[in-house]
Amino acid sequence: MGKSTILWLPDVEEHDYPAAASYLSLLYKEAEVQKMILRFRVAELTQFKAKDIFRASGLPLLGMSNFHTEKNKEKIRQGKRLSPLLLIRESQQGKVVIADGYHRLCAIYEFNEDAFIACKII
Repeated sequence: MGKSTILWLPDVEEHDYPAAASYLSLLYKEAEVQKMILRFRVAELTQFKAKDIFRASGLPLLGMSNFHTEKNKEKIRQGKRLSPLLLIRESQQGKVVIADGYHRLCAIYEFNEDAFIACKII
């Protein structure tokens, strides 16, 4: 699909934290989720390649017809900035949990699997 430049916001959008908490509440107890969200809020931004995040997460690439993935691909084409991903190192399972940003990751991967993804990881 070409190697479009991926632009990033300087920090995670505020609405991504409740979205992450909603997902994480399916996996962890509420008190633990709230601690994770607090840690995300103060975590520094870092970056990893799209292909490495996929490998570490063990998740599949969403199909091209996914609405949210398509929406993010359009943002990339228009040169809009994306919100960084929220990731958790789940050492017990040896995986990375994508707390928020799975659709953004899928969109970016289709443009360039070697693209660096801005993220916060705890």
